Amino acid sequence: MTTDTTTRPAPGARATGLRIGALFGPAVFGVTAAGVALPEVAADLGVSPSLAVWVLTAHALALGIGTALFGRLSDGLGGRAVLVAGAALLAAGSVLCLVAGGLGALIAGRLLLASGSGAVAAVALGLTAAVRPDRRAAVLAVFGGALAACSACATLAGGAVTELLSWRVTVILPALSLAAVPLCLRLVDRRGTGRPADLPGAALLAVAAAAALVLPQSPSLGLPMPAIAAVAAAAVLAGGALALRVRRVPKGFVPRRLVADRAYLAAAAVGGCVYAGLFAAVYAVPQVLVVEHGWGVLAVGLWLLPGAAVGGVLSRLAGGLVGGRGARPVLGLTAAAFGTVLIAAGAVGEGPLGEGPLGEGPLGEGPLGETPVLPVAGASLGFAAFSVAQVVVTGMMARRLAPAERGGGLGLLNLAFFVGGGAGAAIAGAVAGIAGPSAALAVAGVLPLLGGVVAFRLR
Repeated sequence: MTTDTTTRPAPGARATGLRIGALFGPAVFGVTAAGVALPEVAADLGVSPSLAVWVLTAHALALGIGTALFGRLSDGLGGRAVLVAGAALLAAGSVLCLVAGGLGALIAGRLLLASGSGAVAAVALGLTAAVRPDRRAAVLAVFGGALAACSACATLAGGAVTELLSWRVTVILPALSLAAVPLCLRLVDRRGTGRPADLPGAALLAVAAAAALVLPQSPSLGLPMPAIAAVAAAAVLAGGALALRVRRVPKGFVPRRLVADRAYLAAAAVGGCVYAGLFAAVYAVPQVLVVEHGWGVLAVGLWLLPGAAVGGVLSRLAGGLVGGRGARPVLGLTAAAFGTVLIAAGAVGEGPLGEGPLGEGPLGEGPLGETPVLPVAGASLGFAAFSVAQVVVTGMMARRLAPAERGGGLGLLNLAFFVGGGAGAAIAGAVAGIAGPSAALAVAGVLPLLGGVVAFRLR
């Protein structure tokens, strides 16, 4: 697992899982927590909300592509070089975000930040896959619990940091991964396989993925028709060229073997559907609670915290079952329950479903009177489904992928997950603009429900 010659004993399974979780987990803050700060970003920089959305879009784009690119590079160059490079990008992007005087500089900083976040996330995934089989279940269980905690705390962290400090600090919260870099350095291999990264294939995939992320969000981003046509053309041309390259270069950036592997494609579909539901819920549930029920941002964050406990329990259960057949039902049932509750929440709409102690203000001042249970439960199940999907898919693919292709294979999977997440956010935004956020939940809930069905067919 490591080539370090130090005589210090290797950390136990729990410590390893916590270290890897601390390395990967803050990546979640890049979209979820930063979304809370968008109104402040737009007001402070004097831009429209549609332009401020690029702060999120750019991050999701660079994070997905960075995870795929640096995952492949970690196979060839070794994880330690990639981890150091990712830390440098995280630090540079954070500094640029803190001093940015305009939206362009802020987006550039977020691109650097997300690229570094993708690099450390790729190393984290590679570390989980490289754990010895007899320890993998225990490490994955703790890793999944850490992811659930980060995802459930993201909204609260975003609101609290924005209100108490500044939106600039909120948008660099992914840099918290830097604290885990020294702890993970001795876990990472220094040497790689020397396999080339296939940069032309990477460039084609980056263009195709960027177009796939931007195109469905073009209405909310306010893109003119010529720009939309150009993005669509880029998607078609890059996708076609990439398909040809996969045929001609079987071991390129997108290996032909993985494209033909039905289990691998099914895992990508499950993760993409779960991420789509999560991104949609993160977008729509706060709107339902704030706009339709008069909650404050901090109250929303506090009520979403139980998702960390639910996700932690389910992740530990799924992690312990990865070596057998029990992981599929846990993932399938969690994803299906997530989708079902979102659909039910959208169908009920503004109807009250229970009593709640929190008030309308950020800390509960005044009688709220009614708590919308289904939207809160849907978001909590979304956090749980996210962590369970990451644990189960990583565990399954660790057994299925050859050691020399684990970094690239897991990176490509996570790129597919983020593309699905971007599509889910775009769908939720479009539906919410027409029929309201409750209707957006009902439509978006179909995707994780479908992912749950596919999860039962994973092998």
